[in-house]
Amino acid sequence: MKFSPLTKLFPFAFCFTLLSLSACASKKDMITESKKDVIDIIHKVNQHWQAEHPYTVRAFWDNAAYHTGNMEAYFLTGNEAYREYSQKWAEHNEWKGAKSTDKSQWRYHYGENDLYVLFGDWQTCFQTYIDLYNIEPEEIKIERAKEVMYYQMSTENRDYWWWSDGLYMAMPVMTKLYKLTGDELFLEKMQEYYQFAEELMYDEEYALFFRDAKYVYPKEPTINGKKNFWSRGNGWVFAAYAKVMQDLPEDNAFRKKIEQRFIAMAASLKKIQQPEGYWTRSLLDPEHAPGPETSGTAFFTYAYFWGINNGLLDKKEYLPTAAKAWSYLSKTALQEDFTIGYVQPIGERAIPGQTVDARSTANFGVGAFLLAACELARYLD
Repeated sequence: MKFSPLTKLFPFAFCFTLLSLSACASKKDMITESKKDVIDIIHKVNQHWQAEHPYTVRAFWDNAAYHTGNMEAYFLTGNEAYREYSQKWAEHNEWKGAKSTDKSQWRYHYGENDLYVLFGDWQTCFQTYIDLYNIEPEEIKIERAKEVMYYQMSTENRDYWWWSDGLYMAMPVMTKLYKLTGDELFLEKMQEYYQFAEELMYDEEYALFFRDAKYVYPKEPTINGKKNFWSRGNGWVFAAYAKVMQDLPEDNAFRKKIEQRFIAMAASLKKIQQPEGYWTRSLLDPEHAPGPETSGTAFFTYAYFWGINNGLLDKKEYLPTAAKAWSYLSKTALQEDFTIGYVQPIGERAIPGQTVDARSTANFGVGAFLLAACELARYLD
């Protein structure tokens, strides 16, 4: 019996088609939720948090980091209750961070009182104030932000961002003010402050940041003698890159450098993700502080989806990483009552023996989760 060339080829074509469909199906199945499902999760998580936590809290970094996620939820969903919650928080804090009016006393090393106006943890709130101004412009909303940042830029100091968290806390403030005012000084000073931070904390080998100078290897190694990179500390940086690139012109030379750092960090983090989708508190040494941690993982997830959505990260290469991280966030971190668990408490390092479990939650962890979920929803769109 003779077969035509087409008949002979058909079984192979049929098998190829099946393999192609299988590959497409497996890619699609990486994320099982629809955009509607993800938005539903956002609402339930955010409404649960706001119902149990009044807006009458200070404008320090931990609350302010939550509000960056809350505002992202507002921009995605248009839910006015979210905007009103942040508006009332801002009004409660008089549209300020630290409230000292005596510039001769302003400080920028660690401090939680009103003298530490130049400390980035008291400047994070300006991100939300600027967002609220852009929705409904009133000068009072940004008056203090401009006063503080213009004063800071008038000084000769360049060491304002001496800890990795500071890049998330303050760098987006400067790009938002640049976009608002068009003043190039914000970009010049941001580059200067960032360069100091990079020279102090950046590790070329792993494309990761030490939390601050105390942890630069060989200082404070992990229990197995490895470089001690803290998950949340690098989460702040990775997310900061994503946030500042949104407001930097694409042809800006400094933006090109941030893009390179962002892509290098994405590649590095991909290699050390745990099989379950999370990153451990000590990135290179899971034995140092084993088990899941949500805040670092959520910031990484946000930045991965942002990078994919904006064409900086190849979808084929990085979608599995982002999808696996979301699977952890939605199936393990997210609790039945819509609390976000496994958030390491406030600190500056991975602590051996510290308990982080399903009941461990925090405002900044919820904010990070909201950022990740919002960017996933945009991907699904």
